[in-house]
Amino acid sequence: MGNIIAFDLGASSGRAMLGRLVDGKIEITELHRFSNDPVQVGNRLHWDILRLYHEIKQGLLITKNKGIEVASIGIDSWAVDFGFIGPNGELIGNPYHYRDRHTEDMMEKLFAELPAGEIFARTGIQFLQFNTIFQLYALKQANSPWLQEGNRLLMIPDLLRYFLTGQMHNEFSNATTTQLFNPVEGNWDRELLHKLGFPESWFGEVLQPGSPAGVLQESVCEELGIPSIPVYAVAEHDTGSAVAAVPALDRSFAYLSCGTWSLMGTEVQEPVINDMAQKLNFTNEGGVEGTYRLLKNIMGLWILQESRRVWEKAGKSYSFPELVKLAEAAKPFGAFIDPDHPMFLAPGDMPARIAQYCQETGQQAPESDGEIVRCILESLALKYRFVLEMTERLSNQQFNGLHMVGGGINNTLLCQWSANAIGKPVWAGPSEGSAIGNMAVQWIAQGVFSDIWEARRVIRDSFPVIEYRPEAQEQWSQAYDRFVKLTGISE
Repeated sequence: MGNIIAFDLGASSGRAMLGRLVDGKIEITELHRFSNDPVQVGNRLHWDILRLYHEIKQGLLITKNKGIEVASIGIDSWAVDFGFIGPNGELIGNPYHYRDRHTEDMMEKLFAELPAGEIFARTGIQFLQFNTIFQLYALKQANSPWLQEGNRLLMIPDLLRYFLTGQMHNEFSNATTTQLFNPVEGNWDRELLHKLGFPESWFGEVLQPGSPAGVLQESVCEELGIPSIPVYAVAEHDTGSAVAAVPALDRSFAYLSCGTWSLMGTEVQEPVINDMAQKLNFTNEGGVEGTYRLLKNIMGLWILQESRRVWEKAGKSYSFPELVKLAEAAKPFGAFIDPDHPMFLAPGDMPARIAQYCQETGQQAPESDGEIVRCILESLALKYRFVLEMTERLSNQQFNGLHMVGGGINNTLLCQWSANAIGKPVWAGPSEGSAIGNMAVQWIAQGVFSDIWEARRVIRDSFPVIEYRPEAQEQWSQAYDRFVKLTGISE
């Protein structure tokens, strides 16, 4: 079958992945990997969007230099962030990073104008201070010139696609994360936009995953010396692509997309929008083939990544396997944190914040680096149990295990501890879930696969899945009771 490329951009790195089908199985090859580092300018934190676009072009050049003919391209990335296109068709300003502090206190200020219950009833999206709705509200409060000069709002993959094709479209899975899309109406919520003072003209046609989204424009082809290539809108929120790649054979399944963020939930045919979903701060994000992802964000390995960065600045350079070994050797269940506490959202000294959290919750703070890593990983595993149980309640399902996909599955200790915490098997794989799901949607669009379930069967046959069986149930159950009490999480 023809070669396709998935550009998969995560919160810390990006990659260009080549995919092809050989003897009924998917083969993937990493063509190009690059870092994705936010850039601090004054008090603002930005994405280096032009660098990301440059790296995408480098990926296309590599295919040319290797003599690879490409049948199609798809791009996925993180959600909520965006750029504005001005009347001359050019980008206005550098997109803000979702961890920038300009949205602090904006949830409370907006709720004073528009009740949280009404927003959730219209959108079914969880409340996070960096959601697009709060970013736009913060720009409005700051009288940002972006809002006066901008003609169109494009999410990050929309923006990169625009640079490649010259065509502006909004894609469904990412559009839903803005908290401005009405899943019942299947379009932007015009009444909500009106109440917030956001012009409808900012928001364009919403393409479903698998829709044609243009071809490489002439200027790109001339610059790179390549032919024009079709570009598809895939599930452009990387979690949407990761869920598309979950190798589930049972249509009732739970997933955990594990990386910088952990996103846990299940796939549903209709959004779950009720008082309990709002109270538990669950979300209903668009998926493939008209489905929705009922899920909850968990801070994920971000806390460990930031801790590692702090240690590196202090002259202690650890590889991730070394950190796992340190955690393994540390005393179990010494201290717990709620990974989703606001103090862990912004970049900074995570070991110091963990110590502060423990002090405020009456715990002995972890002292060694290994104890800190163990605290992070155990707390994540225990938070997974809480969210999985809430997912079962909201979806009226009982899951017989948990599918883990994404780069986080390379942390075998976290996989095993997750199985221990939930008391059910964990099936880990594939690690490049977002890229593979991106490819699957391209092949569905081309008619290679009939639907997502055929794609999942092929994914299951193409990549290893490692099963982790729960161990030490009594100790982990006792630890969970302590975790719930110390962190104050509740239904």
